[in-house]
Amino acid sequence: MEGTRRRSTTNITKPTHKLIDQDETSTVTGPKPSDALALPLYITNALFFTVFFSVVYFLLTRWREKIRNSTPLHLVTLSDIVAIFAFIASFIYMLGFFGIDFVQSLILRPSPDVWAGEDDGEDEVDLLKEDARIVPCGQALDCTAPPPPPPQKLAVVPSHHLKPKVVDEIPFPTTLNEEDEEIINSVVAGKTPSYSLESKLGDCKRAAAIRREALQRITSKSLSGLPLEGFDYESILGQCCEMPIGYVQIPVGIAGPLLLDGKEYSVPMATTEGCLVASTNRGCKAIRICGGAASVLLRDAMTRAPVVRFGTAKRAAQLKFYLEDPANFEVVSTVFNKSSRFGRLQNIKCALAGKNLYMRFSCSTGDAMGMNMVSKGVQNVLDFLQNDFPDMDVLGISGNYCSDKKPSAVNWIEGRGKSVVCEAVIKGDVVRNVLKTSVEALVELNMLKNLTGSAMAGALGGFNAQASNIVSAIYIATGQDPAQNVESSHCITMMEPLNGGEDLHVSVTMPSIEVGTVGGGTQLASQSACLNLLGVKGASKETPGANARLLASIVAGSVLAAELSLMSAIASGQLVNSHMKYNRSNKDVSKVAS
Repeated sequence: MEGTRRRSTTNITKPTHKLIDQDETSTVTGPKPSDALALPLYITNALFFTVFFSVVYFLLTRWREKIRNSTPLHLVTLSDIVAIFAFIASFIYMLGFFGIDFVQSLILRPSPDVWAGEDDGEDEVDLLKEDARIVPCGQALDCTAPPPPPPQKLAVVPSHHLKPKVVDEIPFPTTLNEEDEEIINSVVAGKTPSYSLESKLGDCKRAAAIRREALQRITSKSLSGLPLEGFDYESILGQCCEMPIGYVQIPVGIAGPLLLDGKEYSVPMATTEGCLVASTNRGCKAIRICGGAASVLLRDAMTRAPVVRFGTAKRAAQLKFYLEDPANFEVVSTVFNKSSRFGRLQNIKCALAGKNLYMRFSCSTGDAMGMNMVSKGVQNVLDFLQNDFPDMDVLGISGNYCSDKKPSAVNWIEGRGKSVVCEAVIKGDVVRNVLKTSVEALVELNMLKNLTGSAMAGALGGFNAQASNIVSAIYIATGQDPAQNVESSHCITMMEPLNGGEDLHVSVTMPSIEVGTVGGGTQLASQSACLNLLGVKGASKETPGANARLLASIVAGSVLAAELSLMSAIASGQLVNSHMKYNRSNKDVSKVAS
């Protein structure tokens, strides 16, 4: 990359840090900032401050006299010239007052890069915009954990600390590039912002390694168990994660095949909970034996609800009536739809709280989850409405009437994202032989647990056994926003007897599954591979939004399988035994010495 310093191929041994007593002077490698001048720092500061303010006073006095005497300002005497040079010299010093090493690096020891005192006050938003770029999807990851380097005892004693600090054993690299060491020290000292490393270095992996090393020195805590190698850090720049120092390994299991709407799917689930994949797999088996499950998509609309304020409630109500008038919908939707090729406004639902108006916009978003898409469309509408309602005060693009990442009745009733119903009929012999229980026991348990028990608890959308388990596992595996598990797990599980009580009808209704197959984490290598396994990777070329809708149906089908299996385990009394077998250690803790 042009203009970027290349990392030197010559490695040097990392400087040894010396553990000192309180009354000793800390060992510092390399020149100190105070070495830039021969005089003590406080005397030098006082001298330059005096010179600076003295020449400023002198020049202002001289110029005032020239103005009074009608003397041209460009006519200068020798004393004026000396004062101007003294002003420039003292001003340059003042620029580096809080970091003498900045002046030293510029004047006394020029360097290809200046790491001290540069961009300390730069706006973080600007840096994030600078870092943002469109990058190709990362290659397949090498999940093999690298062998940990041999640990070295290290005590970090910054020059501004008086007391020594004994730290953990941290496995630092045995060798460090001289340039990397300089940057790490600058980050530790607070001279180089950690978030700016990618833009300064132009190398995302190197930036992550330097940030990680600096963090270990600052916190005196080891990160040896957190993998660094084997990840494409370019693929997350500007879109997934800021200031990375490694990545977390989560095992991915496969449940299925899930027979849904006549097709089979192997469902990837990223989880650290034992029994979860096995239980879902058993539910998939029972469903497949009985001919599979069927799903219906009821609604597909992402929402965003800004909040605006007027001087009076009557004026706020006028905007509510305007937006809910069918005659105005075409004009508003035209303005909204300009934001995207796929975003199409479906409806606007308004709610009034005094003189505050909440407007819940719902729109289709193609194969994207669509939060950014609907937000852009809403902003277009707000700008348009400002012309006819200039007294409208926009308080926020989101007023929580959407509602995102929070349990809410509006999502439970109106839906958000994809609203899906999935059902299956399980034969009585499969209930007995595969699920090890009876139809009667399942129906009774579902009524008392998922319906009555949840009502007694005051549940909001939680009329199920474990929907959030499956939603979270599939979301993490496929690159969805895990926090949207909150509303995406809204689910009511129904079980009813069929054919005189011989067979079982089971269904799950999930009104707000928020998924996408493009954008965000779906573009990363591992998550993209999981989406490819399901056949929903990327945008649908035939029908925009088809892949995202299919993914939502697979989520609902997987929840159906898991609900069936878990409820059967509880009804048969096998829940504890199965968790002891798959989710706990076999070690007898009563015999372990304390």
